[in-house]
Amino acid sequence: MPSAFIYLGILLLTIVIWFMVFKRPVYEAILISFIILLTVTGTWGNIGSYIEKGLTTSLLYSMTAFVAMSVVLTKTKVVDSCIAIILSILGRIPGGAGYVSIIASAFMGALSGSGPGNVMATGSITIPAMKKSGFPPELAANVESNASYMGNMIPPSSNIVAALGAYTALYGEELTTGQFWVVLWGIAIWFILQRILTLFAFCKYYKVKPMSKEELPTLKESLKVGWQGLLLPIIILLPFVFDFMFKETLFTERLGAAGAKALSSSLLIFIPGIATLFACLITKDKKMVTPNKLAEMFGKGVKTIAPSVAVCIIGYMIGAMFADLNVSEEMQVFIEGVNFSKFGLVLFICLLTCFLGMVIPGSSLVVIFGPVFITTLASVGVNPILAAAMLPCICGVMCGITPPLGLGMYAGMSLAESDFSKTFKNNMWWVAGQFVMQVVVLMGWLPILGL
Repeated sequence: MPSAFIYLGILLLTIVIWFMVFKRPVYEAILISFIILLTVTGTWGNIGSYIEKGLTTSLLYSMTAFVAMSVVLTKTKVVDSCIAIILSILGRIPGGAGYVSIIASAFMGALSGSGPGNVMATGSITIPAMKKSGFPPELAANVESNASYMGNMIPPSSNIVAALGAYTALYGEELTTGQFWVVLWGIAIWFILQRILTLFAFCKYYKVKPMSKEELPTLKESLKVGWQGLLLPIIILLPFVFDFMFKETLFTERLGAAGAKALSSSLLIFIPGIATLFACLITKDKKMVTPNKLAEMFGKGVKTIAPSVAVCIIGYMIGAMFADLNVSEEMQVFIEGVNFSKFGLVLFICLLTCFLGMVIPGSSLVVIFGPVFITTLASVGVNPILAAAMLPCICGVMCGITPPLGLGMYAGMSLAESDFSKTFKNNMWWVAGQFVMQVVVLMGWLPILGL
């Protein structure tokens, strides 16, 4: 057996015991597994370089910036006004509250990158609305949790930064941030459509009705109160569209190749700050955004930010150690030795990430195994940009919706007060739909914007 699989087995076993048996936080489980791997592999002498690599990557600070931005957007209630506008438009159709959940939660999940946190934030509005319009509790819980975790694959989610890092580590400067984001949006469109169609089928099966007119805000009132919130997607997304469309014709000519590259990279740092400032300007309750309140907000938000940042740092450290141990190369040689067809390899990697995602957080999967997934998929004809862009999907999303690590489902259950057995069975339909779409997209059977 290749040593790569022994190290992987140690990683999985440690996480399962520490997280699932002792019920300790995931970041502790990742840290303990790192310490055990250092001991087993005899690489304690390199720990300084591993820590340095984990702390010095600029991608880490981009992740932190976006998570910090999500704290402000959630606390200032700016996103609530956007949800009210969507609800006033879609609430009048059968299952409208569910469609609102898919659209609003996917957007908010993209900003926060936190599936469970987003379920609790937007789900507190959408789940009661769904139940009032006839959704069974288990369906309401799963609509919200599956929509929320879709945010992990939609820019500007912080999880996506790790995927871009995996690609650039392999292919250097061949891909701009703007182009990568456009591809990610192109992929996301299909998965949003898949969830809408799944919801449509469930609404027909359960004979779900529209929301009552008394419970719906009018579009005029919603726009009057929250139209400024609709500018947030433009502020966040437009710079990346410009970077994709005008990099060669505008930015390179004016700034030079090095300047255009620096501008593209810096977008991930300053866009969260601009969006945060805008949220502070448009919030109705100015008392929430005084210097003291903001300091208090971020102080309390550390509990949200620290675990995800810790997992990423330790994930990068494990990735650096695995690079020294040639784990990716061994896995690649093994996979190539099996002589998979393109369909066989796509199916195998989707199954592997589904299994690994049951116990390892998606961001860690991308950091640790992203390069090997990209190279092996590229070896059978999958576009490497598509392979990289699908990493947040096959790792981050599947991890979030598949028990036992599928924390989004548990968060949705708590709000919907649904039965575990019924929720689990209903969730398997959503997991199956996600899996099939992953295979279809990676096979190149659908046109993708940006490719």
